Amino acid sequence: MRLLKRVWLPVLLILIGFALMLATGAQAQGGATQAEIIRGAVLYDKWYAALGVAAPPGDMPIWGRQTTNTRSGADTWRCVECHGWDYRGSQGAYGSGSHYTGFPDILTLVANLSEADIVNHLKGANDPDHDFSKYLDGQSMTALAKFLKYGIIDDSLYIDSVSMRVIGGDVPHGEMLFQTTCSGCHGEDGAKIIFRGEGIDEALGDVAKRDPWRFLHRTRFGNAGTSMPIGAELGWSPANGRDVLAYVQTLPTEQTAPVQAPAVEQAKPAQQIGGPGNNWWNGLLTSLGAFFAAMGYAIVFIGGFLLMGFLVVILLRRRK
Repeated sequence: MRLLKRVWLPVLLILIGFALMLATGAQAQGGATQAEIIRGAVLYDKWYAALGVAAPPGDMPIWGRQTTNTRSGADTWRCVECHGWDYRGSQGAYGSGSHYTGFPDILTLVANLSEADIVNHLKGANDPDHDFSKYLDGQSMTALAKFLKYGIIDDSLYIDSVSMRVIGGDVPHGEMLFQTTCSGCHGEDGAKIIFRGEGIDEALGDVAKRDPWRFLHRTRFGNAGTSMPIGAELGWSPANGRDVLAYVQTLPTEQTAPVQAPAVEQAKPAQQIGGPGNNWWNGLLTSLGAFFAAMGYAIVFIGGFLLMGFLVVILLRRRK
């Protein structure tokens, strides 16, 4: 009994340390915590709403370099208006139509950048017209950089870029998640809240059909400036979000016109230039990354228990 009393404290400390190690691994992605990624995601959506401030007056300085997107004012300051909900800029869903600007594909760009590189770019180090240091503090810039580096997901795995329908979604599972989490606010048919934008009304079913990338981003990370359940905080995987999207695409729509474009409005037929659905290489890399990450966690988990058992045996032998 005395031996057990002397051994239990070291064993307890080992268990606590191991639990903390697992918890940290589960919450962190790359070099970022879940909270940092969520904050960065809503800043990407609409940073001034996330910060509770007014948008800067006029157009963002870099906006004048394009003439195809005729929006003005606050919208021009949003990251998403330049780089899209699929993060592919001119190479994705905003490769044509009224949202087209010709601005770059950051999903590809950030792969070769460090957090510090991204922060420096946000500070205008590479382009003075892209300087957000007057509006975002250091913590916000870091969160946005961490989201771009570790949090964005290539949704070519989940959305067909031509039909904009979900690829391989589990509709019954999505219905269960929607009815237990989302229907309280949106209604069972997704039409309890009507979204008004750019002269049209949209139910949730419209959003899911017309701009599924926006739907997935906000399902995962929330809507800047509003309170709603956040998939990342609920433990939803990207596949869970895909299933909810698949179900909501079956719901009634407010609009009666046929869906023709992934954007809120469409000026010409959408041609997906290098769109995410055609990038099989990124999809393969994403799948392999997820596989090896899962294997890594499994190895750490098993190795931790083996190490704990080894230390307990050593302690018991020394006490004897």
